[in-house]
Amino acid sequence: MELLEYIQYVLAPQVLNGLTVGVALILVALGLTIIFGLLDVLNMSHGEFYAVGAFLTIGLGAMGVNFWALIVLAPILMIPLAIAVERFLIRKVYDGADRHVTTLLVTFGLALVMEDVLKLIFGANPHRPENPLPGASEVLGIVFPHYRFLLIIVGAFIILVISYIVYRTKLGSMVRAAAYDRNMAASLGVPVGLIYSGTFAFGVGLAALAGVLLAPIYSVFPTMGRDFIFMAFSVVIIGGMGSILGAVVAGLLLAQISSLSSLFIEPVWTDPIVFGVMVIFLMFRPQGLFGRIGHA
Repeated sequence: MELLEYIQYVLAPQVLNGLTVGVALILVALGLTIIFGLLDVLNMSHGEFYAVGAFLTIGLGAMGVNFWALIVLAPILMIPLAIAVERFLIRKVYDGADRHVTTLLVTFGLALVMEDVLKLIFGANPHRPENPLPGASEVLGIVFPHYRFLLIIVGAFIILVISYIVYRTKLGSMVRAAAYDRNMAASLGVPVGLIYSGTFAFGVGLAALAGVLLAPIYSVFPTMGRDFIFMAFSVVIIGGMGSILGAVVAGLLLAQISSLSSLFIEPVWTDPIVFGVMVIFLMFRPQGLFGRIGHA
């Protein structure tokens, strides 16, 4: 009886919480892994785009914009910013001899600037929008908050749509071809420059969408992207740099490790445990669980 109650009131809610965070984490990691798989760029500013999505929820929500409209509107609003970053920052240094180091430093500098801009506009204090779907339902004695359950469903649907687009459509074929060999793809008529800009904007939009979805659950503050991005990078490394399937599997795995470990140890130690798992993978399977876009 005690075991059943422990599962019902302690373990099951933590698993649900892990699924909630895992779905949002996968969306952020998918953006990272798609950008790396195509552009071969480690975007250190990706976490700040996630934070911008959350702050759009605060700012536009204060102006009366409906939360459900923000789920569509926020990623769209990020498109011009993402295209500008790709064309005027990343593309300028992409063909240099030290491309990886240069793009990493450029995007890291951009992250610092974006973080300070958020502090200037919204201040350093945390914000939190109202829950758009309050209440909870009980299923088999387990209480499920409505919004968290909806987040899992919406996130899973988006992940399936992304997988379908990448692996089952002509657009996805062009993206994978450009990732595998951009010169050959360009010679076959694939608009590589447009594909690069569009894919970068798509990855950034996924990060902003994750920010919108998680805003009603967690506090929104200027440095939130910095905290979340390290977990997302761990997902990308464990899943395989550039692998969509790897990002999904690793995202669910790390989110559950982080959520369930907090039952037995102080929450401050959950991040070191996650990074420890990443280090183990780097030592014994540095390529990650799966291959990368265009190679898998």
